[in-house]
Amino acid sequence: MSKIETVPGALEDAELALSLYRRTALIRGFEDLVQSLFHNGHVHGTTHLCSGQEAVAVGVASVLREGDRAAGTYRGHGHALALGLEPLKLLAELLGRETGVCGGRAGSMNVVDLEHGLIGCFGIVGGSIAAATGAALAFRGSSRVAVAFFGDGAVNQAYFYECLNFAKVLSLPALYVCENNLYGEYTRSEIVTAGSARARTEAMEIPTQVVDGNDLWTVRQAAASALERVRAGEGPAFIEALTYRFVGHSRSDPGKYRPDGELDRWRERDPLKLARERLAGDYGVGEEALAEVEADVARELEELQAAALAAPFPDPTAPVAEFKGG
Repeated sequence: MSKIETVPGALEDAELALSLYRRTALIRGFEDLVQSLFHNGHVHGTTHLCSGQEAVAVGVASVLREGDRAAGTYRGHGHALALGLEPLKLLAELLGRETGVCGGRAGSMNVVDLEHGLIGCFGIVGGSIAAATGAALAFRGSSRVAVAFFGDGAVNQAYFYECLNFAKVLSLPALYVCENNLYGEYTRSEIVTAGSARARTEAMEIPTQVVDGNDLWTVRQAAASALERVRAGEGPAFIEALTYRFVGHSRSDPGKYRPDGELDRWRERDPLKLARERLAGDYGVGEEALAEVEADVARELEELQAAALAAPFPDPTAPVAEFKGG
């Protein structure tokens, strides 16, 4: 699970704020590195990057506790890193190396790391909703919670209706987080979605918040307030985080279906840019400190790239080691 301080509400001091900024910058840099390695033939299969959406994962993960569980999507590298998964183990996994968190056999879309509370990233749209609901069922009567991250496209899947209804009826300790990046693969969401996600959850009488998903502080506060109610036994909660991916849907998508100027407008609300402004304005963090954090992230990424590329591939004739987790 994430090592970030788990107290609710606003970020309490500059040190904590900087630590969350570093994690957000690490995810952005990690995704850039994965894209580069993919184009150079080192990442096999497909990749789905979360560049531009980092604040959602980091904000929610920052208020989770030891013993909580989270389920991510096929765009799940950011979810894994936000929860505290070691970047080297994640990159080695994406490169199919034996030292990867799943022994090099999960690839980009199916990472599991129970040590840090990640019960899985799911290639099936909406699969994370079902997994987190199952975990929440097991957590009834405890203070533990389960979180499902999913995209706006999953709102139209049966998983969404069945699991949220089930969670509400049984008052399960679940938080459902919709990362609404406006597109389901290549299609604008409103073209294929009747009404809004919020209307659907409110019809089930599930407490619902719609927030700026690019503002780390806003996401963190929304998640903290939602989880307070969930832990108190008041049943599930729902957050729709409005965000945007700066890259295409997957490895070979140039995103040409987006209207002219849309990407540029969203880049003005880059999560890293907003966090930098908040750090400077609210905490008095200077440019030198921010540059130091960014340089440290760059050094870490350079080192883990070399280490991951040097790691051995699994022996295809050897049995898969027993997976142990809690």
